[in-house]
Amino acid sequence: MPQKIIGEVKISPAILNITQKIKNVSDFKERIEEFLEKNITEILEIILGGAIDLEASDIHIEPREEEAKIRLRLDGILQDILFIERKIYESLLSRIKLLSGMKLNITDRPQDGRFSILIEKIAIEIRASSLPAEYGESIVLRILNPKSLIEIEALGLRKDLIEIFKREIKRPNGMIIVTGPTGCGKTTTLYAILKRIQRPEIKIITIEDPIEYHLKGISQTQVNPKAGYDFANGLKSIMRQDPDVILVGEIRDLETAKTALQAALTGHLVLSTLHTNDAAGTVVRLTTLGAELSNIGPAINLAIAQRLVRKVCKKCVQLKKIFPEELKKIKKELNSLKIIKNLKLTSKLKIPQIKGCRYCNFTGYRGRIGIFEAFLVDEEMEKFILKNPSIAALRQKAIEKGMITMKQDGLIKVLEGITTIEEVERVVGE
Repeated sequence: MPQKIIGEVKISPAILNITQKIKNVSDFKERIEEFLEKNITEILEIILGGAIDLEASDIHIEPREEEAKIRLRLDGILQDILFIERKIYESLLSRIKLLSGMKLNITDRPQDGRFSILIEKIAIEIRASSLPAEYGESIVLRILNPKSLIEIEALGLRKDLIEIFKREIKRPNGMIIVTGPTGCGKTTTLYAILKRIQRPEIKIITIEDPIEYHLKGISQTQVNPKAGYDFANGLKSIMRQDPDVILVGEIRDLETAKTALQAALTGHLVLSTLHTNDAAGTVVRLTTLGAELSNIGPAINLAIAQRLVRKVCKKCVQLKKIFPEELKKIKKELNSLKIIKNLKLTSKLKIPQIKGCRYCNFTGYRGRIGIFEAFLVDEEMEKFILKNPSIAALRQKAIEKGMITMKQDGLIKVLEGITTIEEVERVVGE
């Protein structure tokens, strides 16, 4: 069952009118400073409302000896906002713990909770976490904004990948696995798939930890290890509910892997995630968990890896003539790709250069987009997987069969004016 949401914050129209005018970090800091003499309820409202309007993913409140720091994670990067007095921090801490259903008298161990924010009849859930630190409890608020639920076309997929996605999600059985580290957008991709395939004549059931977003018409369940409901036995229970499509939040152990693979082999479309560095790591990760190669190849339809890169700010971006060393990098990665044969990789090429303005908080970037690599498991790949190849060998095989790597996908987005070489290298390495 979903974790109970204890409290609810209704942001008043007056504060909403203020937060909707916040355009950058400087505005946000000024608005909070104006409210520091107000009551703690209004201070929290301005912090929450402002963070939501800036499209932050997390709010960090970190205590120090004589003060506390508030930071926001914007486009995957933490940014300092301001310092507040200890007494304000302590009041905020108590208010957040009360709203989240955490125990006020427990300060020496971690706690988790949830509450919701109502903004113009839209409910935004907040996942709260407290952690004992040197000078008090560090609080992180994860903002689960329904606005994050986007269509497949908005993920950042190339046209060829969109066509593969659309074809594969129509299949009645098999497994689609999305891989990558925490915070790389895997859940967003899976929910985009669910939104696309959802229709009255099919039954979709999810098992998640926790439920991040609520989708109408879908049966969503949440793991509860204390009650004995984990991914492994939860998935077995789901199988008895006659589903057509199953979303497994993450494959973490052998039991979950075996049941998910079996479901994919017996007439169900299974969507799930794995923590691996790249698409080729999918098979090795499953075998490391103990899954059998004879099941992995036939079960998997599509293995995807992704990361998120920041997009250049549209209001201040400039185009610059490419440097020789940059052109060399791009040619080395992309020269073999048919997809860019129509692009002339010459010294006259122009690529984005960041500048920075108030709109993008002087970072030069605003918003994020996915970069992807994916391979299909056809008959040839299935036979290759049975040989128990290394990650490097499977990666090479996938490239030979046409896979474009995440780095190549990122550099294509550089040529399209979406991001920069520096940003791609920050995310996937040089």
